[in-house]
Amino acid sequence: MPATPRGATLRRRIRSAGGKVIRRLGVLPGGTPDKLGEDAALLGTSWPYEVLVYFADTPEALYQIEQWYDTLRALDAEHRVVVVTQDSRTTRAIRRDSGLDVRTVAHYTTLDDVLGRSPTKLALYVNHNPENFSCLRFGNLVHASLMHGDSDKLVTVSNQTKAYDFSFVAGQAAVDRMGRFATLYDADARCVPVGRPQLDDQLSLRSATPRGPVPTVLYAPTWEGGQPSAEYGTVATHGPAIVRALVESGRYRVVYRPHPLTGVRVPEYGDADTAIRDYLAAAPAPSEGPGHRTDTHRDVGPAFAAADLLVCDVSGVAMDWLATGEPLVVTRPAGDAVIATSPLLDLAPALPAQDLDGVVALVDRELGDDPTRDERLRLRDHYLGDTTPGAATRRFIDACERLMEIRDREVERIAHERARGAGQTHEQTSP
Repeated sequence: MPATPRGATLRRRIRSAGGKVIRRLGVLPGGTPDKLGEDAALLGTSWPYEVLVYFADTPEALYQIEQWYDTLRALDAEHRVVVVTQDSRTTRAIRRDSGLDVRTVAHYTTLDDVLGRSPTKLALYVNHNPENFSCLRFGNLVHASLMHGDSDKLVTVSNQTKAYDFSFVAGQAAVDRMGRFATLYDADARCVPVGRPQLDDQLSLRSATPRGPVPTVLYAPTWEGGQPSAEYGTVATHGPAIVRALVESGRYRVVYRPHPLTGVRVPEYGDADTAIRDYLAAAPAPSEGPGHRTDTHRDVGPAFAAADLLVCDVSGVAMDWLATGEPLVVTRPAGDAVIATSPLLDLAPALPAQDLDGVVALVDRELGDDPTRDERLRLRDHYLGDTTPGAATRRFIDACERLMEIRDREVERIAHERARGAGQTHEQTSP
């Protein structure tokens, strides 16, 4: 027999109560927001924020927004910023570490209610989480993608970018990449070069950090990626051999900085990561200066500050390192990852898996002769723009202000069109 309205209502309430118990006990599947929101307290209220940062992820993805904390604090000093999450655990972590205002909103209707009476104009996003569409619905906001790094990975050219009104990118290289590889996308109109504000503090720290008596090589690989075509990581294929060769040479101190997601998809990556960590922990220190180590600090700045050369994968780390002006070596993945040609990848010495026996000689040459230095410094401007400390943060804030001005003009234009349409309708229906 069909369910009675009362029975259907009871079942819905039981499901809702059961869902709340599961969320509060923290037994949700990995990557699922707990949606323990502040909705009841937010409904019927307004807030003073001009800028909304939408971050719907669970704590495992915090590294994607953490790199923006300093920049968002600088923006907040001039235009109030709120971070909106769907997960109470994420909210607690961001609130604790960023100093920004954070709200957990479980339901679209709550956000719609609050934004309808608030001065919010601009929404920012640091990833392409599908839940972003809960916020992208709002046509009275301008939406801009920030992402969490810029790189020559071909996967950075994504159709998902088209969902946003604008995309903040580091420099002209990113505009060129989008224009070259993205279909039906006006990169010149929709990409906004702002540099990498994260580098402002990192460069200041580096200039204040003395060089060690033994050159430091930073090995900073990326993770295995979400699918084989994006598997740019080299921890499993290159990592142990690179680290062991450099340590055993006795000429270099090695700092290993793994990606936070290493091993989440491919167990071999996790095994290699553990092997590298264990090896460095037991390896004898160089004859002078500090010992080898694994760096898992939230901020890459200290690792950059201490390093003389970078060995990395095709990733955003390579681009950020350009700001230091120092040499780098870029590995080549052994799998099916798609490698596009780019000025940086054409210039930087490549390290494929079959050439690992020569890694020490390669590092010797790059640190001793640095044959690509002049061209690398020219590429720094192409990829990052002005790297003077503070310049990128200012460009970022100025860009946010321009987008809010665009939003105001568009809202005014649409209101005018609606009023005009309503007037014409009235004239047509008047007796």
